[in-house]
Amino acid sequence: MDVSSTIIELVGFVVVVVVLWRYVAPRIRTATRGQQDLIRAQIKASEKASALLAEAQRKYSDAVAEARVESAKIRDGARADAQRIVVEMREQAEREVARIKQRGEDDLVSQRQQVIRELRGRIGQLSVDLAGRLVTEHLSTEAQRAQTVDRLLDELADMSARDEAAVAGGSSKGDT
Repeated sequence: MDVSSTIIELVGFVVVVVVLWRYVAPRIRTATRGQQDLIRAQIKASEKASALLAEAQRKYSDAVAEARVESAKIRDGARADAQRIVVEMREQAEREVARIKQRGEDDLVSQRQQVIRELRGRIGQLSVDLAGRLVTEHLSTEAQRAQTVDRLLDELADMSARDEAAVAGGSSKGDT
């Protein structure tokens, strides 16, 4: 029984192996190949996704670098604009200061001329008033008035004598 049971066991084993080899192994191989193909496809998809990710990261890095360059240009432009505006504002302020200064000087000249005119008028009026008071004081007494009239008549007589002498001297020169 030993040998026969071993042979039976061996035949049963061979039958199981043949059945497994003939029917089960092809299905396992097919399933295994399907799994391998699926894994290969997933690996390819993963590699493709990695490549796409690397490309996307490169594009992102390029975009960030470009954005930094663009922001630097904008910032530099804004600084230049700010500097230009400051210069323009200074120039405008300097022009305004010069205009105000000139206007002030013109106003001072005008006020000075106005003050001079007013002072001349006032001095003239005061001179006339003072002369009137002096004449009034000088002619306040009868003797002073008579003396002034006599002096005036003497001056008129002297002027008349000079005019006659000038006329006589001019005619004698014309006669000769």
